[in-house]
Amino acid sequence: MKCSLKTLQHRKMSTLPTTVKEMRALGWDAVDAVLVTGDAYVDHPSFGAAVVGRLLEAEGLRVAVVAQPNWSDDLRDFRKFGAPRLFFGVTSGAMDSMVCHYTAHKRLRSDDAYTAGGEAGRRPDRAVTVYSQILKRLYPHTPVVVGGIEASLRRLAHYDYWDDRLRPSILTESGADLLVYGMADRTIVEVVRAMRNGFNAKLLRRLRQVAFVADGNYVARLDGALMLNSFERCVADPAAFAENFVRTETESNRLESDTTLVERVGDSYIIVNPPHPTLTESEIDRSFDLPYARLPHPRYDGKGAIPAFEMIKFSVNLHRGCFGGCSFCAISAHQGKFVVSRSERSVLAEVDRITKMPDFKGYLSDLGGPSANMYGMAGRDKTLCAKCLRPSCAWPSVCRNLDRSHARMLSLYAQVRARKGIKKAFIGSGIRYDLFENDGGRYLREVVVNHTSGRLKVAPEHTEDTVLRLMRKPPFGSFVALADDVACVCRAEGISCQVVPYFISSHPGCTERDMRRLSEKTRRLGCRIEQVQDLTPTPMTLSSVMFYCGFDPYTGEKLYVARSMDEKRKQKKWFFK
Repeated sequence: MKCSLKTLQHRKMSTLPTTVKEMRALGWDAVDAVLVTGDAYVDHPSFGAAVVGRLLEAEGLRVAVVAQPNWSDDLRDFRKFGAPRLFFGVTSGAMDSMVCHYTAHKRLRSDDAYTAGGEAGRRPDRAVTVYSQILKRLYPHTPVVVGGIEASLRRLAHYDYWDDRLRPSILTESGADLLVYGMADRTIVEVVRAMRNGFNAKLLRRLRQVAFVADGNYVARLDGALMLNSFERCVADPAAFAENFVRTETESNRLESDTTLVERVGDSYIIVNPPHPTLTESEIDRSFDLPYARLPHPRYDGKGAIPAFEMIKFSVNLHRGCFGGCSFCAISAHQGKFVVSRSERSVLAEVDRITKMPDFKGYLSDLGGPSANMYGMAGRDKTLCAKCLRPSCAWPSVCRNLDRSHARMLSLYAQVRARKGIKKAFIGSGIRYDLFENDGGRYLREVVVNHTSGRLKVAPEHTEDTVLRLMRKPPFGSFVALADDVACVCRAEGISCQVVPYFISSHPGCTERDMRRLSEKTRRLGCRIEQVQDLTPTPMTLSSVMFYCGFDPYTGEKLYVARSMDEKRKQKKWFFK
């Protein structure tokens, strides 16, 4: 596809170099850091490699990107920039590579949303491990720093659904020198500053939100660390693995933690330093305000669209983090339980940039985030938040300390609608209807009337209370009430809006009988079921632990688990009866 003049003009904000020719055009003879990613290179704040690259650039570093390198030829892609002055940064991309490659039924996917033309097979299984091993073999003396969702959620022993077994920390298999977990905005800058004069292990090991491999002598000097069950004990006893998960999730859900986690693997130890406190508004603004081109690298011109980019290119992410704590979701484990919201200035500045993008016709596809309506929400009394160990601020009921006013959100929506060049701003992210405050239906009316295309996405996930409790989701009656409220708004306004519910089958604790009841209840309500999925147990989620262990790690309650593909197919078929 040939670039238009408008597209070429928009590219005056250049991307980071991906070839030696591009590097030399900038007047560089070498680089300080090379970022290796399993995704196509899209210079946009929704793509982690782009964010890290721009943050490093802002620190004065010369940064290059190697996107989707060929791992099975002579490895020229890994060699082209030579050894960087500081380190190689490795990520599988925006998704775990195994989730990217395989369905819940372990069938190979025919496409890849993060590749030009949707082409499958441009990254290996377990991409972080494969890339890191290659780099350590080629450049044994150059540090390899891994991060992103695959590395982050595999930092400790974890259940791997595709192998159907426990695997040790990704650090032991990849050979990486350092792992940065969670959102790396603050940590990656600290890593760079600690490495200015070379790899200083003593200095790097003091940083928050990093993990690494150490020996027994290092562990003996630690003060106040939490010793987890060893990997070998977890393999021998599922109860030990379940206990590790409860300890890890509890620590990760604290507002502030000073606890270092230690897990033995063979004769070595995985050290996970405590996380940083939640980013401040100015810090998250800084990440979004960096000079992104907001487009795929020109190398993909003519190679087909990158589906994941097409989906978000006219959308705006308002916040990070999610205090929903759903059992099957890894967002809180990766981004944090506590929400950090961008300033109105930063959001509106991004909206203005989007209005100047090629092919923008005036329609924002989404004003959202991990959940659409958590923007601006936080605990009223932070001292209570500091004491809280709940995995969710919304389950089993909404915390009384949570300020769930939608006022700031509604004000921002109005400001976006009034922006020059904006015809309509849709809410494409799922909405947490259990967070609606007692505002007389003002927020719901605003969304239905001004921010939908006639379809409102929500995620009840199931109809049966026994399953919803294990999912950490509100009772199905809340969804029924929402559907009634939407219908009332539509009648009052003379408009039409379809509520589109998401449902999950084969969750631990869910039987075929539960699925039959789901089918009957949704049919009686006249629900048109479109958005459905079979559970894929992903690392570091409660659902994956229940799937592997066959019991709830918090209560010890034994659970039915649909493990075989035949059991999973029988459950999913009820969506279509």
